[in-house]
Amino acid sequence: MLPTSDRVPRLDVEVVNDELDHPWDVADIGEDRFLITERERAVLALVENGERREIPLVDNDIWVSGETGLMGLEIDPDFAENRRIYTCQGWNDGQDVRVISWTLDAGLTEATQERTLIDGFPTSSGRHGGCRLLISSDGALWVGTGDAANEENPRNLDSLGAKTLRLDPETGKPWPGNPWAGDEGARRFITSFGHRNVQGLAQRADGTIWSIEHGTDRDDEVNEITLGGDYGYNPGPGYDESVPMTDQGLPGKQIEAAWTSGNPTVATGGGTFVPVQERWGAFGGALAVAVLKDQELLMLSFDEAGELTDDRAPAALKDYGRLRTVSLAADGDLLVTTDNGGGEDVLLRVTPR
Repeated sequence: MLPTSDRVPRLDVEVVNDELDHPWDVADIGEDRFLITERERAVLALVENGERREIPLVDNDIWVSGETGLMGLEIDPDFAENRRIYTCQGWNDGQDVRVISWTLDAGLTEATQERTLIDGFPTSSGRHGGCRLLISSDGALWVGTGDAANEENPRNLDSLGAKTLRLDPETGKPWPGNPWAGDEGARRFITSFGHRNVQGLAQRADGTIWSIEHGTDRDDEVNEITLGGDYGYNPGPGYDESVPMTDQGLPGKQIEAAWTSGNPTVATGGGTFVPVQERWGAFGGALAVAVLKDQELLMLSFDEAGELTDDRAPAALKDYGRLRTVSLAADGDLLVTTDNGGGEDVLLRVTPR
C-alpha cells in the first residue's frame, strides 16, 4: 500500500480512441479491448485495437436527461467465462435510475438483459443521478447514488438516493453484513448515507472502500466508507446548497472527508487506486481522481490511517480538457476518459516510465 520509492515517474499519455462522446466509464476486458459507456448517446461502445464500434443493449429503455443517462459500468470477475457486465442508468422516461446485469454474446455484438438487480433510485430533471459501480474483492457489488437534487434524500434511510449501497451481483439481494440488512425496504441495501452525488468508488489494497463526490460550489470530497456512516450532507428546506458538505451541526456523528477541495470546487469525477508497482514510484497506492472543472488528474496519497500525505496533479494530463473517470488497465496502466462532448472525446492510456 505504501509507494515503492520517492521517485515521481514520467507519465506517457497515449490516445487510444478519439471518437467518443461523454464517455462515463471504461473497463479493460483483455486483448486490447475496452468497454465504454457513453452517457448521452446511451450506448455501450467497444474500443478494440483502437477502433470504436457499438454493442447494442437489447430492449433497453435508457433515459437521458441532464446529468443522467448510461453511466456506471462494472465487469464480472468471471467475465471471460460468463461475459456478464453491470450498468447503471436512467430508465423509462425518468421513472428511476437502476442497476442491470447483461450478458454479451460470444462475438461481443450485442448485450441481453439478465435481470434488474436494484431499481428505484430517485430522479428529477436528471440532475445528480450518480451512479458508480464497483465489485469489491469479496464479490459484493457496491453502488454510489445521487440525491436527485432533493433535500430529503441524503438523510432518509427509506430512499436509495445519496447513499452507498451493497448487494449480491447474482441475485440483487442485500449483502450480508449491511448495517440494516435485517430491516425492510431500501435501508437493507444502505452502507452509508448523507452523501450528495457519488461519482466514484474505489477499493484500496487494504480492502477499504472509498467514495468520490461532487460538492456544491465548495467541498468536493473523498471519503473512506464506514458501514452505517453518516457523511453529513443536509441541504435542508428548499435544497439550500450553501451548507457544508459535512455538517457537524447535525445530530449524531458525521464523518469528516479524507480529502476536500475546499472553496471553490474542482468537480471531481471517478477514480481508482494506483497499483503499488516499482514503475509507479511515489504514485504507487495513490488515489487517481479525474477532475472536470479544473481539467486535471489528481494523485491523492493517504497513509494507513487514511490521512492525506500528498496531492499532485501531473502536468502530462493537463492538456486534454475535462476528465471524467479513471480505471485500471490489466497491466496496471491507467485508463482515463475525457468529457468535452462533440463526439471527439478520447480514451487515454497513461503509462509510467
